Amino acid sequence: MTTHDPIPARLAALKTAPTPELKAQWRELFESEPPPFNRRYLESRLAYRIQELAYGGLKPETVRRLERLGEELDGGDRTKRSARADMMPIAGTRLIREWRGCEHIVTVTADGFTWQGRPYKSLSGIARAITGTRWNGWVFFGLKNHRRGG
Repeated sequence: MTTHDPIPARLAALKTAPTPELKAQWRELFESEPPPFNRRYLESRLAYRIQELAYGGLKPETVRRLERLGEELDGGDRTKRSARADMMPIAGTRLIREWRGCEHIVTVTADGFTWQGRPYKSLSGIARAITGTRWNGWVFFGLKNHRRGG
């Protein structure tokens, strides 16, 4: 007797589900409000979570190894690490901002951002290059509302 695995069908359904349905699934699977990122981000995180719940997550030794690597990167500041992971758009995302009649396109990379063919570690550096003044890059590119703080 063969058993039917419903997970592949659930994953395929993410591609055609309306965005409000993706957000509802997020609330159910993560027990939190969905982040304000693009549809592709929601789909990929939901797909991972569905598989994680069905088949199990990472092995404990893998989690420990990742935590050690994270500590090497940020000195063990878990708050900074989790905020960065939750806030950062996925690599390949394009951020578009018009400034004084000129459209600026920034691409998110695995280790930062690129703008006009040059790598940058922060969005604030790009915003400063565009405007000539100090800006919070997340606010400048519309990823964070400076009045709400998130």
